[in-house]
Amino acid sequence: MHHPTDTIIFDLGAVLIDWNPRHLYRKIFSNEEEMEWFLQNVCTPDWNEQQDAGRSFEAATEELLAQFPAYAGAIRAWYGRWQETIGGPISGTVDILRELKETKKFKLYALTNWSAETFPWALDNFDFLHWFDGIVVSGVEKTRKPFPEFYQILLMRYGVDPARTLFIDDSQRNISGGEALGITGIHFLSPEQLRQALTAHRVL
Repeated sequence: MHHPTDTIIFDLGAVLIDWNPRHLYRKIFSNEEEMEWFLQNVCTPDWNEQQDAGRSFEAATEELLAQFPAYAGAIRAWYGRWQETIGGPISGTVDILRELKETKKFKLYALTNWSAETFPWALDNFDFLHWFDGIVVSGVEKTRKPFPEFYQILLMRYGVDPARTLFIDDSQRNISGGEALGITGIHFLSPEQLRQALTAHRVL
């Protein structure tokens, strides 16, 4: 039995907001190879995810300074110059969000792996974040995608039925986490591809 969609959940980073540490680190490193080494071995995705799950920037920075003193300046820049990791809104996706909002047919939520320390800046700088009916932020909840309890917080808090929900995320791992709870996922590749997928799901 097919349930009509009444709820759409968006990831934020790399879907609605162009977050990429390379925006910052291209200014710090003179060559791509050294920058990529740094992002794979020093300020790694795993290290960053611990802050998304609530670890303080101070503790995170101290840990790396002890391990990689030669990279002290670059390590401190991750949070000292964090705003430079944001390229701006992904306007094609923002347009889709606006269209969905204007239909008044859907509850719209955001589920984001984002540090509690930097998220207030995003709220101040991106008007479209205020279009959502609710936002669940990993750093505030102290858990993150793809852990089931993080999705459950959103489902419970807002009374969301997974069978009537679409979840848009750029990470297949995070999509799979939602699908384990019965949420239909759309693996985001581009605003154009998302528009086609939402048309196929008959929500646009």
